[in-house]
Amino acid sequence: MIWIGQILQGTLLGGYYALLACGLSFLFGVMRIINLAHGSLVVVSAFLLWMLAEHAGLHPFLGLLAVMPAMALLGWLLQRLVLDRSIRAGELVPILSTFGLAIVIDNSLFSGFGAGTRSLAPYLDTLAYGSWDLGSDLTVGQLPVVILAAAILLLGGLHALLRFTELGRRIRAVAEDPDTARLIGINTRAVFAIAAAISMVTVAIAGLALGARSTFDPYAGPLQLIFAFEAVVIGGMGSLWGTLLGGITLGIAQCIGAQLNPQGFLIGGHAVFLVVLIVRQAGFPDWLLRLRAQTGKTA
Repeated sequence: MIWIGQILQGTLLGGYYALLACGLSFLFGVMRIINLAHGSLVVVSAFLLWMLAEHAGLHPFLGLLAVMPAMALLGWLLQRLVLDRSIRAGELVPILSTFGLAIVIDNSLFSGFGAGTRSLAPYLDTLAYGSWDLGSDLTVGQLPVVILAAAILLLGGLHALLRFTELGRRIRAVAEDPDTARLIGINTRAVFAIAAAISMVTVAIAGLALGARSTFDPYAGPLQLIFAFEAVVIGGMGSLWGTLLGGITLGIAQCIGAQLNPQGFLIGGHAVFLVVLIVRQAGFPDWLLRLRAQTGKTA
């Protein structure tokens, strides 16, 4: 029963990681850019929501309605002013640019808010600490369930956008071959800007989840980036539903690791991440297909 509880809690934790990694996966799938400022931007969203709750008295869910368009505008400006120019300078430049942007954001937040921690939990009433009893000594928190549901809905919404809308077809065309898309009349710069804006909307939602489930401070971004990156890699770079699977895998590994050893929470997740990297580096899927082919011939 203990292990069932750990798997359940790991699945719920994985919902947060999937929500956190959603924008990172989407932006990589469209622009082939790993945004190293992703975690810092999530923290920016959390601070914006905290300011609206603390100084304007807005419930974080209502504040999210204001933060999402603000972050979308920030994403549009980020693409126009930073990413668009850096992409043309080479593959390494966007990574360096977003790394520098993360440093600027972290230090700016520190200058503006200090080193103290904040949380959105006090503004969420009972949702922050409420739980449901499943029997047999199993309980689930209401907030983790809400976050997992939000991750599924968000990933499903993005999947539907890409599959069934005209904008989605344009995004997929640009992601597949921007040069050819440009030749058939698609404004690739505009599509990239829209994709960056959509990615930042998911960042705003992730910021709400971060602030609601734990405390945060100006330098909380790098750790969030690590979790998001590991979830994306485990699930497959650029795969939306793979991001959900990767987040859940990471969450379960961390919870089982914590059960085995008090210091095993982070070690368990990092170990799974490294195993996935090693297996993919070794070309395990291709090796398995060749083995099956040889076995079939031998038979």
